[in-house]
Amino acid sequence: MEKPAPPELVLAAGRASRHYWADLWRYRELLGFLAWRDIKVRYKQTVLGVLWALIQPAITLAVFTFIFGKLAGMPAGNVPYPLLVLCGLLPWQLFSAAFTNASGSLVANTHLISKVYFPRLIVPLSSIAVALIDFLVVFILLGGMCAWWQFVPDWRVLFLPLFILLTLVIALGTGLWLTALTVQYRDFRFVVPFLLQVGLFLSPVGFSSTNLPSWRALYSFNPMVGAIDGFRWCLLRGEPALDPVNLGVSLAMAGLLLLSGLWYFRRTERTFADII
Repeated sequence: MEKPAPPELVLAAGRASRHYWADLWRYRELLGFLAWRDIKVRYKQTVLGVLWALIQPAITLAVFTFIFGKLAGMPAGNVPYPLLVLCGLLPWQLFSAAFTNASGSLVANTHLISKVYFPRLIVPLSSIAVALIDFLVVFILLGGMCAWWQFVPDWRVLFLPLFILLTLVIALGTGLWLTALTVQYRDFRFVVPFLLQVGLFLSPVGFSSTNLPSWRALYSFNPMVGAIDGFRWCLLRGEPALDPVNLGVSLAMAGLLLLSGLWYFRRTERTFADII
């Protein structure tokens, strides 16, 4: 009895491009593996471990509370000023970590990209997982401060996952631009810290965006304004009030960043293995 012939392997030009999004789902286990690897090595052989996720926001919280709350006398409505700042730091830390991890992810995985095929989008997507772990640690700090001031969020907290998703969309959109550019021009590794430094002061982290009523609509072209306002609306019982128009502007900018980032990433992806 003859053995059945083995299945044929067909290599067709452009096949990977036509099946890209299906391949992204097929390689989901690789995404999980890369994410778990990054999480395991994040704090490996460190003395303080996960406490490093608390040190930076704690110091920034103290500095911003002193500068904007004490020296500048910025109003905080009916909430303690440190809580206002921490609710702004929470989405900013998530964005900053996710953006930083995504922007350098391809260069950090050159050994994979130059050897085997898989949808390269998996690499920046997996790098965001570490940012979510840091986010959960800072969220625990926020819970402790809310308990200290006996400040319990109301029903609006149910909408918080939507603003977490918005923050990740912004980080992924900007991260896709930077990671693709970094593969071609390594100078962009030095641009990322500068962008984050400038962005921190161009976003309403240390103060409420309601303190800039004349500029609030224009200010919302920074998509992180809508994300930060949304976090505060969810966690601080609607203080400050959420402006639907300004939120819509931020949502539109976030969508534009994501779509343009995907377009540029996919346009340059085929050259990554040759350049990197």
